[in-house]
Amino acid sequence: MRKSRISRRSVLRAGGVAAAALVNRPAFATGPGERPNILWLVSEDNNPFIGAYGDRLAHTPTIDALAKAGLLYRNAFSNAPVCAPSRFGILTGVYPEANAPANHMRANAALPDVVKTYPELLRAAGYYCTNNAKTDYNCDVDPDRIWDSSSPQAHWKNRPAGKPFMAVFNFMTTHESRLFAPTAGRVKPNDIRLPAYLPDTPGIRRDYASYYNLIETMDGQIGEKLAELDAAGLSDDTIVFYYSDNGGVLPRSKRYCYEQGLHCAMVVRVPPKWAHLMPQRAGSEVTAPVSFIDLAPTLLSIVGLPIPATMQGRPFLGQGTIRPQRYAFGMRNRMDERYDMVRTVGDGRYRYIRNYLPYLPTIQNQAFEWLATGYQDWDVLRRDGKLTPVQTRPFEPRPYEEFYDLTADPDQIDNRIAAPTHTPRILAMRRALDDHMLQIGDNGFMPEGIASEGYRASRMPGAYPLKRIMALAQAAARRDPRKITLLRSALADRDATIRWWGATGLAMLGARAAPAAATLGTMMANDPSPQVRVAAAEAFAAAGRADAAVRALATLLAPSNVMPVRLQTVNVLTRLGPAARGAIAPLRAMMNDETDYLRNASQYLIETLEDRYDPHRPIFDIERMRRNPPR
Repeated sequence: MRKSRISRRSVLRAGGVAAAALVNRPAFATGPGERPNILWLVSEDNNPFIGAYGDRLAHTPTIDALAKAGLLYRNAFSNAPVCAPSRFGILTGVYPEANAPANHMRANAALPDVVKTYPELLRAAGYYCTNNAKTDYNCDVDPDRIWDSSSPQAHWKNRPAGKPFMAVFNFMTTHESRLFAPTAGRVKPNDIRLPAYLPDTPGIRRDYASYYNLIETMDGQIGEKLAELDAAGLSDDTIVFYYSDNGGVLPRSKRYCYEQGLHCAMVVRVPPKWAHLMPQRAGSEVTAPVSFIDLAPTLLSIVGLPIPATMQGRPFLGQGTIRPQRYAFGMRNRMDERYDMVRTVGDGRYRYIRNYLPYLPTIQNQAFEWLATGYQDWDVLRRDGKLTPVQTRPFEPRPYEEFYDLTADPDQIDNRIAAPTHTPRILAMRRALDDHMLQIGDNGFMPEGIASEGYRASRMPGAYPLKRIMALAQAAARRDPRKITLLRSALADRDATIRWWGATGLAMLGARAAPAAATLGTMMANDPSPQVRVAAAEAFAAAGRADAAVRALATLLAPSNVMPVRLQTVNVLTRLGPAARGAIAPLRAMMNDETDYLRNASQYLIETLEDRYDPHRPIFDIERMRRNPPR
């Protein structure tokens, strides 16, 4: 037996106290025939609408049988409620918000050389690694470099003789886009119980029924892959994982930091010869929370490889002692064309959510999301004033903090943040979230595209004063007018992120920001950071100078600015409402931009300003996406 050479100090620096459990875990070095194969079966965009999880409408015999023969992880969570940031974390073992802009949906983060992906590490140890076929890794990694094969033809069957394999198969069957047309099957619209936050419409019922029917189809596809394994005589030598890359796609699920956006199914079947790698016996449920940041270190633990200090998760099965975790962490930043910042922690029973931009509603119009009939129906009723207060709430500004008891309130509509009975638990989860953000070096406070963004830049000594930024962001998000002096003083800081939060905090104060108007007016014209100029212009408008702010914002729409700055500008103009008419000409020019997000956001704003927006008339060009699908 040999020992990992990772030092305790380096692991603590990379992942905090929780990562200390990884130090000096025993590793083994054996021949290829003595190592397990690993098969990942990954479905798109679904919650545990699965029989093994107690869902009585679901028809999922394959996954149910897999759970009976393996381990069912009752509280498995993605670390982001959307595919690309989630997949970044799965690939690298690094939280996407620790390597901005990987925290934003569909970005291209620079992956530093020090961060190695799990297929690279497994290939170096002699594994044949294949991916079939989705990548969507949200960074500049080249799939052809890290995989032996990454394509629709990639398969473990193509491996050289004698090599163990690690094979990934991705199933698009349950992807969000499959809800854009109905799918008939055994579940009918009238069978559905709708959550309290949704209105009861034929379109929403149809989407739910289609979702169940698509999951049944996906379950059959999982069965086909398992049958291939059986036919090749490899089931006794292969550890099988089934999981979904993020939560579901029904309204207020994918993209949102509620259980419906983060809670996923995960089942792992371990053959008897490798049973010593399991923390519990086959057929058990694991109730301790796990999250997808733990997948890469789990793979390394299974095959006996040292876990790099850069990885921020820890194994949930494998060699040595498996210590149950108390919490799983999640996040939300930009989702498609809409900006936001949410951080959350859950333990399976309770969820604490922190909204750093609470003046924004939970749900903002997103062109791709609105291709689903359910969102269209919901929006029509909202605009017609026909929703209940609970159903309207997701379209309104939010509190800074939310806290839910998921047993008593599975729909998460009763915010218990002020309940005295929960005070000790809320305090513990607040501290856990703060500690986590500091430990991982959360880059997500930086406005997208800023010069200091990224894994390396944020870790340079003095380059990213995260503790100060977190305190300032909290003061801004609480919208307390007594903090106006703190926010105004931040406007003069040398750090652009500090200035951005100062201006954004003043914008959230609305008219109460008027005492800072003169400084804001100067900043929106002259600040060296265009991201700060955008935020200053919004605060200047909030202070009562909307016309001048819109003129400044119109200049920031110019193609000479980077995409994030232009998109941030459209978002601010959308929040300004009718005053944004002063920027209509550059908005029209962006209708021809090559970037979907800029076109979609501009079109929505123009249609709204011209009073011709119709939720049932799609903005997103689905045919364009089909011609140029993301990798």
